[in-house]
Amino acid sequence: QVQLVESGGGLVQPGGSLRVSCGNIWFATYATGWFRQAPGKEREFVASITWRNGVKDYADSVKGRFTISRVGATNTMYLQMDSLKPEDTAAYYCVAGITRDTYSGGRYDASKWDYWGQGTQVIVSS
Repeated sequence: QVQLVESGGGLVQPGGSLRVSCGNIWFATYATGWFRQAPGKEREFVASITWRNGVKDYADSVKGRFTISRVGATNTMYLQMDSLKPEDTAAYYCVAGITRDTYSGGRYDASKWDYWGQGTQVIVSS
């Protein structure tokens, strides 16, 4: 119930679109989100959403291009990625936080999240 499973990664040309998903989200989760990590780089915040009310937040680098959503009936979260750039190339990780404090006080900090998926690779290249 707390194992997060990502899927949907792949190779996309610049300007293209891709949707990644995160399944098996525990019903008691307060918030979920996405981090990404490019080779040689630190993990960075991408987007988050509260599970009950759907409050969303995005990193400036993806705002206007990415859309985060969740479907409670299937315990699934999605990240729709449009207008993809080579700079978006990274492993994308689904994250979940159990308490409000994780979301309110530290959602931009990777170490504050309670659960992580295994990651799915997104490559944006021509």
